[in-house]
Order: sequence, then C-alpha cells, then structure tokens
Amino acid sequence: MIVAGAAESVPPFTALRLVTESSFDPVVGTLLVVAAGLYLWAVHVLKLRGHDWSNARTAAWLVGGLGSIAVVTLGGISAYEDTLFSLHMVQHMVLSMVAPVFLALGAPITLALRTLPPRGATRRGLLATLHSRVVRLLTFPLIPFLLFVASPFALYFSGWFPATLDNPWLHEAMHLHFLLVGCLFFWPLVGLDPVPGRVGHPLRMLILIGTLPLHAILGLTIMNERMLIAADHYLALNLAWSDPFSEQRVGGGLLWASGDLVGLIMLGVAAYQWMRASEREAAREDRHLDRLEARQARPDG
Repeated sequence: MIVAGAAESVPPFTALRLVTESSFDPVVGTLLVVAAGLYLWAVHVLKLRGHDWSNARTAAWLVGGLGSIAVVTLGGISAYEDTLFSLHMVQHMVLSMVAPVFLALGAPITLALRTLPPRGATRRGLLATLHSRVVRLLTFPLIPFLLFVASPFALYFSGWFPATLDNPWLHEAMHLHFLLVGCLFFWPLVGLDPVPGRVGHPLRMLILIGTLPLHAILGLTIMNERMLIAADHYLALNLAWSDPFSEQRVGGGLLWASGDLVGLIMLGVAAYQWMRASEREAAREDRHLDRLEARQARPDG
C-alpha cells in the first residue's frame, strides 16, 4: 500500500502497479462481499422455488457493478488516487457513471421482492421505504439531475476536494457520494426495478442528453484552469516523476471524454429499452385485438 506525503514514499506510477499495488479497505471489502453473497443467496432461493433469474442480471451486479467498485477502491487505482489527479478522475467516473448503471441493471430490488416472504417484515419495510416521502423526493427527476451535474462543480471548485485528500472520513464520504448520486440518477432511467422517479422514455432521453454538455463543460474547465486544484496537497508531494498541472489537464480530459462516451452509451441503452417497451406494447395491443376479433366471430357474440 502506498503512503502519500513524501516523494520517496511514492514509487513512480506504471501500468504494472495497477496490479501490484493495493489499498485494501477492510470495510469496503466486507461490504462488497456481503452484497455479492446476499445477491447470490437470493438467486439460489429463487431457483429452488422453480423460478428463473437472468444470468445477465447476475453478471451485471457482480462483475459490472461490485467488480468495478472493487477495482477502483481496493486496487492500484485507489493506491494512487491521492497522488495522481488523473487516476482520481478515473475513480470518480467509475463510481458515479459505470458502477451505478450495472448495479441498476442487476435489478436487486426486484430480486428481493421476488425472494422475500410476502408477509415478512423485511419485505414490508422495503416497500415502505420505496414509497416513503423521502425516497419520492430524492428520486423526483429534477433532484438527481441537479445532484449529478452540480456536485462535481462544487467538489472541484471549492474546499471540499482538498479536504477529502487530508481527511480519510471525508474521503470515504466522497466515494459514497459519487456512488449514491450515480444510483439516484441512473436507477430510474435505465434500471429495471420498480423504483419511484421513473419517467416516460422520451423524458429519459432528454435527461441523458442534458448531461452530455455539462460533463464536457466541467472537463474543459478543469483542463483550462490555471490554478492548480488542491495545490497544497499535490505540490507538497514533490514528485520528480509527475507534474500536477499536467495531471490536472489529463484528468479534465478524461472527465470530458469518458463522460461523453458513457453518456452516449446510456443513450443507446435507453433507446433500446424504449424500442423493447414499444414492441411489448404493440404485442399486448395485438393480443387484445385478437381477443376482440375472436369474441366477435363467435355465433353468440
């Protein structure tokens, strides 16, 4: 594990160090194992009852969701996140835009509702939470959108980000913030669960389109910022092998490029879901018309 704070304590970054270095957090590691175990247990219970569960959903939860969180919080990226702004930005994008999407596609709420006893206290508590005023407020489309697009500006252009580099509790809170805000934003848009805040497919497309220029603006602003973000922290490292100003430009470029790329992919996912929903609606309408024609064709009809 790398201990930042002095040049001699931070070995030069290489691609190999993404594998050889680690920054294992027992709390995060335990939570990820518990989340994986509960999901697999629920799938097992469901299959014991004779019901099927999509392998794609399981892979989305375990590999795309929990796996991506583990990669950026327990491995080499986490080991250098306080040293290289570019790797912090990779972590930021994965926690806020990649992991939440895969977690949503894993449909854990649907799995829980299908697995938990119908009259059990846990299921009633989950339903009560989903229909609570707090959850309805937090999932009202405008709230997640504002949190998703505005909080990064507040993070990098205030004292919040420098404070997270020196305070481990604030640092973990920042990671949790990225993940929760990403889930609040993406879950109603591309998720499969019956959560509040779901809107029609045209509005989903508009919301996703609205985020694209804002990520580009933030990325370009960071790239062109003359003042070094968290200057006291990065300059104190005094690394001979890394230029903090170059790192800031690279980090802004990563935010710009990856934000647009993930946004375009999400537009494709939303468009595909819209198409599938239209096909299902057309099939239901065809079945309804077939039943009407069958009734009219009866002699006593």
